[in-house]
Amino acid sequence: MVWYPAQLAFVAAAAASAVGLNRLTDSGVYITAVIIVVFWWAVWLALKGGNLFAKVASVAGLVGTIIPACLLLILGAAWLLTGQHISTTLTHSSPLPTFTNFASFALIVQNVLAFAGMEVNAVHAQQMDHPKRYTRVVGIAFVSALAIFIVPTLILAMVLPRNVNLSDGTVIAFQTMFSTFHIGFMGNVVAFAIVFGAIASIISWISGPSLGLLEAAKDGCLPDYFKKTNANGAQSGILMIMGVLVTLLAMLYIIFPKNVSMVFSLLIGMAVALYVMMYILMFVAAINLRRQHKTGNSGYRAPALYVMAGVGIVACVCAFVMTFVPAAGQTGIPTSLYPVITGLVVAALAIPSVALFHIAHDK
Repeated sequence: MVWYPAQLAFVAAAAASAVGLNRLTDSGVYITAVIIVVFWWAVWLALKGGNLFAKVASVAGLVGTIIPACLLLILGAAWLLTGQHISTTLTHSSPLPTFTNFASFALIVQNVLAFAGMEVNAVHAQQMDHPKRYTRVVGIAFVSALAIFIVPTLILAMVLPRNVNLSDGTVIAFQTMFSTFHIGFMGNVVAFAIVFGAIASIISWISGPSLGLLEAAKDGCLPDYFKKTNANGAQSGILMIMGVLVTLLAMLYIIFPKNVSMVFSLLIGMAVALYVMMYILMFVAAINLRRQHKTGNSGYRAPALYVMAGVGIVACVCAFVMTFVPAAGQTGIPTSLYPVITGLVVAALAIPSVALFHIAHDK
């Protein structure tokens, strides 16, 4: 839920840039309005039930992610081959972080979300004709994420100026490159495609995880309210709670209306903190299940599980600690206040889950 306002801030900024209203990208009021309207629209779609979200997400994933990523690679190669100016963002830095500067190193934490979420669709694995192939799907997704995020990021760094709003940097880069090659209108076309893809990702992420919570509620891990569904069979109780909480989180852009980029970074950090807590629990659970010989009878046995889970736990703990450190170059929210806000939101969203679990089991 913390990730939704960050992703929708990107949608708002990209849409504003696409129509030439760049000043709105730094407006907290505008960002908040877009987050609330689009998210509740996505909730309405999810409440309709069926597999509409899956169809929309599949098409949008191609139009809003794969095609722009390929275009970025082509434009980046053309940028280098034609001898265009290389931004100091790339030439004055290194592909590796400055390990002596903790704030600079903390920026890496935001990339955790580039790989997070590949486990979400595991709830649909049994619907596959060959469920055991799901592991191959995850492997392909991991390699694809590396290719999609690392190389294009280097291309963005050589085009964008050093000081750029995190939420609309990608759109600005496309507009800059297309304008340089005298096809400026394509910048707006790609911007709208990216907006479409980002909104579709919101829709798919609302349906998948909330369905997982519904299953947990049916197993008795949550109070009866979380089992509530509507006439379409959609998890209406869970979706309404999500809508309210995302609306409240969006208010951070109102509290700090002139620091959109900093709030964006803050929300990403909160999402990472919550996400890695869940991953630590999953890694520990995997180890315990292996030790207790309760890993199922599917015939598949994860190789080097202890080693991989151990590495995962260490990495997640490091990422969790770094989410409380403001990334280098981010200003607007006092350094002393940044970890306080992060800690309060993380606690406010994490602690109730434990309480709800105990309430369900105490009945």
